[in-house]
Amino acid sequence: MIEWLGIEHLFELSRTEAIWGFFTPLIVYAAFFVVQLMLPGRWVPGYVVNPATGEPRNYRLNGMLVFLIAIVVWALELTGLPHDWFYRSSVYAVAGGTVFSIIFTLIAVFTQPEGKVKNRFLAWWFGRAQEISFFNERIDVKMYMYVVGGTMLSLNALSGAVYHYELFGEKANPGVILYAAFFTFYIMDYMVFERVQLYTYDLIHENVGFKLIWGCLVVYGWLFILPLWGMAAYPNPGFSPAWTNVWLIGASALFLFGWGISRGANLQKYTFKRWPDRKFLGLIAPKYIQAGERRILCSGLWGVARHLNYMGEGFLALSIALIFGCFTNFWAWTYFIFIVSLFVYRQWDDDRHCAEKYGAENWAEYKERVKYRIVPGIY
Repeated sequence: MIEWLGIEHLFELSRTEAIWGFFTPLIVYAAFFVVQLMLPGRWVPGYVVNPATGEPRNYRLNGMLVFLIAIVVWALELTGLPHDWFYRSSVYAVAGGTVFSIIFTLIAVFTQPEGKVKNRFLAWWFGRAQEISFFNERIDVKMYMYVVGGTMLSLNALSGAVYHYELFGEKANPGVILYAAFFTFYIMDYMVFERVQLYTYDLIHENVGFKLIWGCLVVYGWLFILPLWGMAAYPNPGFSPAWTNVWLIGASALFLFGWGISRGANLQKYTFKRWPDRKFLGLIAPKYIQAGERRILCSGLWGVARHLNYMGEGFLALSIALIFGCFTNFWAWTYFIFIVSLFVYRQWDDDRHCAEKYGAENWAEYKERVKYRIVPGIY
C-alpha cells in the first residue's frame, strides 16, 4: 500500500529517528511557547469582546519576529537537524502531533466550566472556551497556535524542497521549489497582517477544542504539505522550455490572483470593522445593512459574493495543484480538495452564525443583495 502510494521514502527512518520524529512536534510546541513568551510583542485590541470588561480583548502579537527567527535557525541548522528533517520525519510527526493534540485538548476542554454542549465528545471536539490565555494574556492560545502552524507549514515546505533538490539535482522539478516559495510568501504575508487575523472566523466563532487545536498545530503545520508527500519524490516532468515557462508563469499568476482576492477581501472587512465609515483603499465607500448595533458590509468585494475571500483561497489552492506540472497525479490535488471542502463547509457554518448574530431578517436581506455564496455567477 505504501509503495503503491509512492511514499515509501517517508518510512526510511531508523527506529531512533522515528522516535525523534514522533516527539519533534512536542519539542517544536515547547520551543515556540518559550520564544513567543520571551520575545517582545505589541499589544493590540481585537474584535472579540472580553465578557469580564465589556471591552475588546487585547492580544500580544510577535508572529513576524518568531517566524523570521525560526527561518534563520532552520537555514543555519542551529538545532543540529539537517534541512530535510522536517520533511523526512513528517509521517511520524503527524502521528506524534495528533497524540499530543488529543492530550492538549483534554486539558483545554475539561478544565473549563461546562457550557451549552453537554455531550462530552462534542465538547472535546468543538471546545468549551472561546479564549484561553496564559501569563496575564501574554500568550493567547489561538494566536500562538496560528504562529506555530504557519511557521511549521513554511519550514515543512522548505524542508521538502531541499529533500527534492538533493534527490534529483539538475533534474529537480522547479515547481517544487516554487511550491515552497508560495507557502513561505503566504505565511510571511500572514505575519505582516497578523492583526487582521483577529477579525476572522476562527478568532470570532471557534472554541478551543480538538478541531481547532489539531487543525492549527498538525493540519496547518504538517498536513498542508500533503502534496509534497508524493510530489517530492517525482523529478521534473520534462516539458519543453517554452511549455515550462507557460506552466510556471501561469500557475504563479494564478497564485497571486487568488492571494490578491483573499487578502483584499480580508483587509476590506478588517478596515470596515475598525473604521466603519472609511473608504477601502481610499476608493470603495462602505455600504452596509444596519442590524441593531451591528453592520453587515455589502459593498466592494463583499458585494460580489458573501465569501469572496474563500474563492481567492480556492484559486490559490488550484495554483498549488498545478505548479508541479503533474496534472493527473492525485497527490498534487490533495491540498486543493481539502481547501475546497473546508471552505464550502465553513461558508455554510458562517451563514448560520451570521443569521444568529445579525438576525434572520437582516441576514436574509443581505443574501438578497449579495446572491452568490463564494463564486460569482456560479455558487
